[in-house]
Amino acid sequence: MNWLIHDYRESDLAAVVHLIDTTAELGQESVFSLAECIGALTSRQPAVVAVHQGVPIGAALACVAGERAWVMRIAISSAWRGRGLASALLVELERRLVAARVGRIAYVLPEEDLLGEGLLNAGYTRRPAVAYFEKVEPLHGPSANLLEDLGGRFLPSDLWAKVAGMEAEKDLIERRVVLPLAQPERAARHGVRPPRAVALFGPPGTGKTTFARGIASKLGWPFVELLPSRLADEGNLAAALRDAFARIAELERVLVFIDEVEEIAPVRTEPAQPGGMHGVTNELLKLIPGFREGDERLLVCATNSIRSLDPAFLRPGRFDYLIPIGTPDTAARAAIWARYTDGRADVDVARLVEASELFTPADIEHAARIAAQAAFERDLAEIGAGAGDPRALGASTEDYLAAIGQCRPTVTPAMIDQFDADITAHARF
Repeated sequence: MNWLIHDYRESDLAAVVHLIDTTAELGQESVFSLAECIGALTSRQPAVVAVHQGVPIGAALACVAGERAWVMRIAISSAWRGRGLASALLVELERRLVAARVGRIAYVLPEEDLLGEGLLNAGYTRRPAVAYFEKVEPLHGPSANLLEDLGGRFLPSDLWAKVAGMEAEKDLIERRVVLPLAQPERAARHGVRPPRAVALFGPPGTGKTTFARGIASKLGWPFVELLPSRLADEGNLAAALRDAFARIAELERVLVFIDEVEEIAPVRTEPAQPGGMHGVTNELLKLIPGFREGDERLLVCATNSIRSLDPAFLRPGRFDYLIPIGTPDTAARAAIWARYTDGRADVDVARLVEASELFTPADIEHAARIAAQAAFERDLAEIGAGAGDPRALGASTEDYLAAIGQCRPTVTPAMIDQFDADITAHARF
């Protein structure tokens, strides 16, 4: 990504008007006139602007009327078309609209132009009209307040698409989990019952939370994370769990995520120890069947140690799938590094892949951040020294390799051996 997106500012007006005016004949038309767009901008209707090296290269603007918003225009400089900027602008604009409690977002195209396919991919539905696209943002009123009380929210609609690498795991989760939930009627015709609860297991940092968030994003369901440590702060963990699930049951649709679930569902010992987790595990075992009764609910639990979970907790009647999420292989690391290096030809991704064996996605992200910081500080130093010919912006291959050398992989060979054994003993998909 070579751009930054910020809220529209008054100083952006001339540049945004120029973008709207000069791109009207490039398949970026709108039923709203230039004057109407200017009126929306000057009245501070929601709008975002993309900037590259200080120069505006794209803009998206909307107007709000009650609980409905109209996307008036997405204008992209011709040199930046086809690079994902339109989708990025739409996602950022939608975030502002959802925060403003907009219930429906509409986009009207004068004809089926290039934006039509992109709108369908972004979750919009084409209505019978010239080319009228609409997206419903649910949960307003009491339900929205309940979701807020639970600490839940709607996630950006592009998170699933942003899951880089890990294609085998992504494909498996999409086929087993996402598609049956997204197309329940079609699944029912084939006798497929959409899952209601799945567990993701694997070493720390491999992306279990990222997959859970991606599933919610892909489905367009609100995401509620139950944190065992926070529930424990309420005093009685079993009662706190019961109360949380009772409130969640009031939501029409929801993805509930519990990370490090081994904290509240460990193997029970007999006899039960006073003050132990026996009662908490029992409570959770009783809550899951009731949760599974909802058609548009999904419980996703993640654990670094599936062997420490109580066997009754993992049986098929409670969890439909137990899916392993391991460290990225060579192809996956290449995809992840390509994302963080923006696909630059001057960075030798193959060397980075070779040097980062056993690195998790989180490890790669950390190394990429260290390299970017080094490049940033070097750039500032060269400016301060009055360097004549500045280097190309961005971290170099050597920067990334140095960063990799500073990082200690989260996963050890022993952990990989244990994970492989857990796949044989527990995986179910």
